[in-house]
Amino acid sequence: MIQIVVIDDHPLMRKGLVMSLEAESDIKVIGQASSAEEGLSLIEQLNPDVAAIDISLPGMSGLELVKQLHAIRPDVKTLVVSRHDESLYAERAIRAGARGYVMKLEAGDVIVKAVRRIVNGGIYVSEEINERLLLGMASGHEGLAQSPLDILSDRELEVFELTGRGYGTRDIAERLHLSVKTVESYRARIKVKLNLGNAAELMQHAVQWVEGERSD
Repeated sequence: MIQIVVIDDHPLMRKGLVMSLEAESDIKVIGQASSAEEGLSLIEQLNPDVAAIDISLPGMSGLELVKQLHAIRPDVKTLVVSRHDESLYAERAIRAGARGYVMKLEAGDVIVKAVRRIVNGGIYVSEEINERLLLGMASGHEGLAQSPLDILSDRELEVFELTGRGYGTRDIAERLHLSVKTVESYRARIKVKLNLGNAAELMQHAVQWVEGERSD
């Protein structure tokens, strides 16, 4: 029996994921959490085989949780289940230590397939992302040094992506459960790291990056 802890702050999304998983006779959801901190505590208590983790969590981000689990509990396989485009986050999730990446909009059978694959020692991403990862490894990530993917922190990348999708500061704050001041601070750091002069340049750069990554 594969035992799973699901960590997602959206009750309806979490319920749907749990239902898809528990429809299988060989899978059991043994715990649910709505934050990374709560999830970390649950994992220590319940010792699951797999942790299914959303990227956008209040407080510590999902990717930060993946990194922590990879460091302190490498026996627990992590599967990122996110609404974010795979093209934007899958590579970063795998680099952080996740064993798989599945979009929330994908069918339940895809998520079940991903769980079984990572429990059996494999990695689950789409063929397109797998090819990109292999190409990146073959080239040693040469030429990627100036990519936002490599320069920005996990939270900064989330703010950058949402900026590129046209969300304002207040909207981003609400979506990521942050204060407006914190989002403004992230924007300021992004501008410094990417050598952008003002908010207009930040917006333009973010839009171009989001559209470029999605069309690759």
